[in-house]
Amino acid sequence: MARYTDAVCKLCRREGTKLFLKGDRCYSPKCAIEKRNAPPGMHGANPRARRKVSDYGRQLREKQKVRRVYGVYERQFRRYFRQALRTKGLTGATLLQLLERRLDNVVFRLGFAESRAQARQLVTHGHFLVNGQKVDVASYAVRAGDVISVSGNSRDLAYFKDLAASKGGQTPPRWLSTDLAALSGRVTALPERGDIADLPINEQLIVEFYSR
Repeated sequence: MARYTDAVCKLCRREGTKLFLKGDRCYSPKCAIEKRNAPPGMHGANPRARRKVSDYGRQLREKQKVRRVYGVYERQFRRYFRQALRTKGLTGATLLQLLERRLDNVVFRLGFAESRAQARQLVTHGHFLVNGQKVDVASYAVRAGDVISVSGNSRDLAYFKDLAASKGGQTPPRWLSTDLAALSGRVTALPERGDIADLPINEQLIVEFYSR
């Protein structure tokens, strides 16, 4: 399956909620959900065309929503679920923890990128170091104590210079600490389920979907 290249705002409209795929635009009145909260397509805005959603449909939509938020393929998502299933604890919460530990997500959470898609591009282009070592794999799983920083050569780029000079940026979750001036951040602990409160996710529906 090829990576989705159409307008990402359609994905938010399809799921009926903000997936925060376009950075600052998602917080502005220009957001597609704010302007037209209806599924894409010629029949999306027609209430008569909407059918009652089955249990399977709700499970599928929840799985698709989470997969689109983190920008992973179906095969990758299934692999994360199998790993969560083998891990002691609640499967749904463990699944979200594994997704949160992805390096591209951590770069986004630290405020080094406006969206996870931009963070994924920055990582794959080799702009970040983990514990002083270059890592260009977006799915790299960070661990507690890891230090993520911008590489030496990349610090001279205008994008990172402006980032270091800025005083704003999003506040990272409590399991991360960031220093924009130093262009570095640290994983102070592994994420817990309560740390993922910015998205309305019902992970139990995903567990039920794969448990059919």
